[in-house]
Amino acid sequence: MTGSIEGAPRRIPVDGAVGDAATRSWWNAEADAYQAEHEDALGAVRWSWGPEGWTDDDLHLLRARPGDRVLELGCGAAAGARALVARGVHAVGLDISHRMLQHSRRLDEQAGVAVPVVEASAAALPFRPDTFDLVATSYGALPFVAETDQVLSEIARVLTPGGRAVLAVTHPFRWSFLDDPGQAGLTAVRSYFDRTPYTEVDDQGQVVYVEHHRTVGDWVALLVAAGLVVEQLVEPTWNPENDRTWGGWSPLRGSLFPGTLILCAGKPAGR
Repeated sequence: MTGSIEGAPRRIPVDGAVGDAATRSWWNAEADAYQAEHEDALGAVRWSWGPEGWTDDDLHLLRARPGDRVLELGCGAAAGARALVARGVHAVGLDISHRMLQHSRRLDEQAGVAVPVVEASAAALPFRPDTFDLVATSYGALPFVAETDQVLSEIARVLTPGGRAVLAVTHPFRWSFLDDPGQAGLTAVRSYFDRTPYTEVDDQGQVVYVEHHRTVGDWVALLVAAGLVVEQLVEPTWNPENDRTWGGWSPLRGSLFPGTLILCAGKPAGR
């Protein structure tokens, strides 16, 4: 899940190399502040599905069993992978940010549950084919990568035949609205079909933050093109017990339209 975004926003095309460099730099610089602000909500041993306030204990989407091999993509401080390890799952975390993975090590010690982690880009997973029974992410990697097709192909490559991918992203519907949790965030201000990335630039004009937009139809087409079979699209409602505001997410907006889209897909057993 992204933090609050500050700076000079623009809508400009950004290629993969520039985007990866910006993402790595931004998360390394913002990791401490992000964890300080959100660690209480995310926990140290918890798979959270988004700002709506649901965990996987509520939604039961991962279905990981003891002994399964699981990759948490864009794991951040790896609270999700840590929750799986605590249940006997062989989970590994992967993130592009070195500083976020340092926070993972800190939480390993705090929780007494260690998660193996790898620092790498989601567009080039450093694993052999057919390694994992499940690849999952909650807002990790996918919003920040230009080559979404390459990432999904990599996910399909490392999944075992019959394996599954469960991928939570910002709901594409939110692209049309301001990132405002109040009344101002209830009016559409831009086209849902404009796929130009959201970027931020510094005083020298260098890109320092990037998020990419895909429509719901784009996501389905990309999963199919990667050879995965779409099983379910989940749009979580707002948890009525959750009174937190997180960036542009809030109980007000959550009561009216979705903030998270969870894509569930499987790799055919014959592949």
